[in-house]
Amino acid sequence: MPAISDVRIFRAVSPLSRPIADATHSLTEISFYVVEVETESGVTGQGYLLSFHYSPHAISGALKDIRPLVLGLEPHETGVLAKRAAAEHEYFGCEGLQKWALAAANVAMWDCRGKMLGAPVWKLLGSTVSRVPVYGSGGWLSYTIEELLGEVTEYMRRGFNAVKIKVGGGMEKDLERLRKVREAVGPGLKIMMDANQGMNLQDALALSRKAEELDIFWFEEPIDHRDFEGYAVLRSRTSISLAMGEREYDTQALKALIERRGIDLWQPDLIRIGGVEEWRNSAALAGAYSVPVLPHYYKDYDVPLLCTIPNGVGAESFDWIDGIIDNTMRIENGFAYPRTGPGWGFSFRRESLTPVE
Repeated sequence: MPAISDVRIFRAVSPLSRPIADATHSLTEISFYVVEVETESGVTGQGYLLSFHYSPHAISGALKDIRPLVLGLEPHETGVLAKRAAAEHEYFGCEGLQKWALAAANVAMWDCRGKMLGAPVWKLLGSTVSRVPVYGSGGWLSYTIEELLGEVTEYMRRGFNAVKIKVGGGMEKDLERLRKVREAVGPGLKIMMDANQGMNLQDALALSRKAEELDIFWFEEPIDHRDFEGYAVLRSRTSISLAMGEREYDTQALKALIERRGIDLWQPDLIRIGGVEEWRNSAALAGAYSVPVLPHYYKDYDVPLLCTIPNGVGAESFDWIDGIIDNTMRIENGFAYPRTGPGWGFSFRRESLTPVE
């Protein structure tokens, strides 16, 4: 198989970019970094990471540093890349942006591998299902009530069967927003809430108890992701399921929460956790303890990966990259379908990419 002879880095901004906020962050733009690998035979593959406005010099530096570790590898040698990165990154630590850079390159290599073999990633890995339930995400705290209701009813119009909104803006505000969303969508649509770790245990427990009457499906990251005992307490005292995992760079938190019976849904972030193999390893660990998998953000990668595991229960949907890629994902009647083209089945449009030198 021809080796990788070039690694290029680009930056892109979503056409939907505008300031938004949750309980812990104010985000001034929706932006991405794209890693593109090319083989000696001219086959390319892309992988992207969500960056918002954070640490542009650090991100581009980490991505540039991954280049020499990728060059010369064949697209299937993602395990070799992981070993090289572990050795190279150990001094400063294998978490953080260096893990993100590794994962973006990993995803690009999988894309390239699929294109060279003429098959989508989900077929290369072996599929379990052919479609995945998907929920509409957003509901930012910075939205007015009108904007919030406009978003959730638009998701409903598009056939989504579930929506997620942000909480952590104060008890009364949170309950008002949840009640108005329930009134707007009726009893048939699932509603989830996400505090982005922005609450303490006492407030999270109080909100959970009051929100039970609104039939909230699950509560995401109610408290600090390292407070394993707090998750165990919260899960034992409320009927609302608990979801977390997007902040994790490995499976240590998942192990700790399983031991304490503090988790209902595991939410791995493909880029934070290190790429395709590590994502699947974490899903297998969750599956061994009957914990369903519902990943964070990257639906364009998560949907095909979820099709390859037995314990996947859904994917998160944003439209942020749809305006700057060449093949948007098919979503109908609350289900997302993996693309049938080789690799991941989509690429960023050239005009949307700005080279990072």
